Amino acid sequence: MQAARLLIVDDETAILHMLTTILVKEDFQYIDTASTAEEALSLCRTRRYDLILLDVMLPDRNGFEICPLIRENTNATIFFLTAKSTDFDKLSGFALGADDYITKPFNPLEVVARIHAHLRRQKGLGTIQSHTIYQYGQIHLDTTSAEVIVKGEKVELPAQVFQLLLFFCKHPNQVFSKSQLYENVWGEEFLGEDNTVMVHIRKLREKVETNPSNPLHIITVRGLGYKLVSNGENHEHT
Repeated sequence: MQAARLLIVDDETAILHMLTTILVKEDFQYIDTASTAEEALSLCRTRRYDLILLDVMLPDRNGFEICPLIRENTNATIFFLTAKSTDFDKLSGFALGADDYITKPFNPLEVVARIHAHLRRQKGLGTIQSHTIYQYGQIHLDTTSAEVIVKGEKVELPAQVFQLLLFFCKHPNQVFSKSQLYENVWGEEFLGEDNTVMVHIRKLREKVETNPSNPLHIITVRGLGYKLVSNGENHEHT
């Protein structure tokens, strides 16, 4: 039995039925659905979710608009599910806090595969890395509580941004290309023209750097990629 609780938000009844049917066959037992933005917001205020599939074009308010409101109540993984497929739309979705972006029409089996991949990473974070603390300069990451402290203050990170920071913390002072980061953090093949990594690096810097335009920790190595500069002692407890 899959213990994760999922929420599917879409105004197309056929999509809700198709995804629910497939997920039930995959042994997911806790699946809620909503066909409007207000219904989705109400559910997120009263229930805990591990992953949310969020359509953009909803009848009352669009998914881009309510994504930050959902983020106020949960750090659940959010997948945008939409017919909007331009680069601008995708970058907007990631900037608003989404962890993945799936365009319609889609292969439902691919959606399920991505759900499994994200949940596996969450489970691994909660078990294998459950007693590790990383400290690099002003950045403090505690995997036991999944908390990030910067200069003594807790900062909230979307799930995928947290995973990106965790990967850097596990490999300080190592340079990783965009394709290496995507394949290790997202667990999927890098297609070459995807801006996902760049957007998440920008979001991470906004959270942990004093001056995101002149980063001291998550730096760019021109022509090669990105790395976490270790300018503080790292403490690990396992």
